[in-house]
Amino acid sequence: MSQHPLLELAADPRVRRASDFRAVAAGLTGAQLAEAFAQESSSAPRRAESGAKHFVAYNRRLASERKPARDAEHLSLALVEQCRRTGRGFALPEGRGDLAPVAAQVVLAAQGSETREVGRLDVLGLCGEGRLAVAQIRFLAPGATRAGTGDTPLSALLETLALAAVAQANRDALASEIASVSGRAVADGPPLVGLLASPRYWELCRRREAQKGAAWIRELERLARELEEAAGISLVYLGCRLTGDPGWSYPEASPVLDAAPQLVPAWEASAGRVRPKPPPRPRAAAPVELRVEADLSRPVRGYAPSEHYAAGDRISHPKLGLGVVQGAMGAGKIHVRFDDRKVVLVHARPAASLGAPIA
Repeated sequence: MSQHPLLELAADPRVRRASDFRAVAAGLTGAQLAEAFAQESSSAPRRAESGAKHFVAYNRRLASERKPARDAEHLSLALVEQCRRTGRGFALPEGRGDLAPVAAQVVLAAQGSETREVGRLDVLGLCGEGRLAVAQIRFLAPGATRAGTGDTPLSALLETLALAAVAQANRDALASEIASVSGRAVADGPPLVGLLASPRYWELCRRREAQKGAAWIRELERLARELEEAAGISLVYLGCRLTGDPGWSYPEASPVLDAAPQLVPAWEASAGRVRPKPPPRPRAAAPVELRVEADLSRPVRGYAPSEHYAAGDRISHPKLGLGVVQGAMGAGKIHVRFDDRKVVLVHARPAASLGAPIA
């Protein structure tokens, strides 16, 4: 196994393609993710060993006004600021307690490292009774019409797990910095890992032609269950509902939420239920034409429009030859088969209707 299996898999072209990532997810198990998580932790950089801090102030110039390319970063800053101002965390769905963000844009790479594999952690905080909680953010504004190229829910999930593994490896150093900022202690045990995205992100993921349906949601839900069973890591998919567009402003040259956010499940509870395709309807069999055979007990009769004929009669037509009456076709008409040809002829017509004889 490589040193960074989760990051390498997150960069795999199949994982980053909307048409392929579901199949990759279907081939993964929670046990495999747990093993890869452990390897990422083992290979993680130890920033504190060089005396550097993980909590580094965000660039004030970059935080002073909105830059759509940095929306996820600014949202992370705004979430931490909201928690600091109110002294309260954000309720997680399904009774998982509150998520209390402590720091945003946490630097994980070792000081002076040229390695770019390990990026910044969007949100670091605590959940419930001091459980370490990490989250990566995906943000699309309400009016967005497309998601980022190469960004699929699976690639985002793997990236988030990789950064959570680095945070887990640096638990002691991070716990010290969390305590100095919030006064709270970090409990032992595996972390809660969140993929936190705006509702529009999840909507557009589900609208992609290659991602329609519930199959990919079912696979991601399965991986979350299996990962918790294998390693105790709680993996949650969340939507972050904000008020307004984008949902924050810059009254003090830094992002501040316009209203308290609401953390909700990324999709409805039934989204991952794949309905079996109904069996194909049997095609209606082509109607079988019943061929009436000639009644040889009846004499051959010459054809005349005024004569009445019944099924099985043999008639001799001056142009068409010898035929067999197949049956009536409405009032005054019959079907007659001449060899392989079926013809409609009139019969039982009153003589007066056929016109006066020519003198």
